[in-house]
Amino acid sequence: MPRNVALFPRAVDADSQERVKQFGNLLAHGTVGASCAPFAPGSAKNGLQGDMTMWMSRQRLEDRMYLLNKIDNLKRAIDNGAADGLGELQEQAVNMITGGISEAFDLSGEDPRTIARYDTAPLINPNSISKSWNNHRNYRDHGQTLGKLMLLARRLCERGAGFVTVTTNFVWDFHSDKNNAGAAEGMDYCGVPFDHAVSAFLDDLHERGLSDQILLVCCGEMGRTPKLQNNGGRNHWGRLAPLMLAGGGLRMGQVIGESSPDAGEPASNPVTTENLIGTIMHTLLDVGQVRLMENLPRDVHQLVTSALPIKGLS
Repeated sequence: MPRNVALFPRAVDADSQERVKQFGNLLAHGTVGASCAPFAPGSAKNGLQGDMTMWMSRQRLEDRMYLLNKIDNLKRAIDNGAADGLGELQEQAVNMITGGISEAFDLSGEDPRTIARYDTAPLINPNSISKSWNNHRNYRDHGQTLGKLMLLARRLCERGAGFVTVTTNFVWDFHSDKNNAGAAEGMDYCGVPFDHAVSAFLDDLHERGLSDQILLVCCGEMGRTPKLQNNGGRNHWGRLAPLMLAGGGLRMGQVIGESSPDAGEPASNPVTTENLIGTIMHTLLDVGQVRLMENLPRDVHQLVTSALPIKGLS
């Protein structure tokens, strides 16, 4: 099972758009090496099942893997280690297809009642989304796929995936411009599926006894302007943003921190990105063991071991 998976709409809906690439490589692995890059199912022409289907005989695949290993060994010797991590990726890919791991990615094996419970597609009729917005297909993809993406995430976590990221196609901009709907209309397209999918996910975890084993983090990269524009839109706002955590054995049922009256600034004790990373790392890892690891890039090592968790959660 891949330890790092990124789920985009195509993972559950072949009719969805490809993942957005104009804002950078969302699958970048930074300084930690190619073996840590996330696996993103659904990129094949035939969608998710195209990724998981072996289109040749097992013997032919084994022959190709033998030749590939020979070529890779020569290349690594020439590159002096620059290709470290690629072998692990190749091994993961083969195991995905031949080792039965693909079953975790196949929602057809799920109880139809569970699929219906998660499914957000009935909540938003694609024909009701105004075509006046250039990003109307983004809203469509969000509503049609978010519930099933969360169900797929649960299946993967249940089977041992360490980190699963779920994201839809950049729907949370509410500028009320030619691209994006305003705040009120946009929340109808985005907030309703979000509430449904997340609540179904949390209820499912509770019923399966997984609430303490899985940590759900819901956040974006920024907030929105406190003051509503004359056209009913909101712009980017980096001073304050919402953050929701659930599960992972943390103390639930509380609100930590407060904002200024206009919801534009932290009123006291701001929670930073580093605090969020610290919370995730201290919840999922033994940070003391991480301190002893010698092969981590320095920036990663420093961030993981020095970031402090959010106070009041543990």
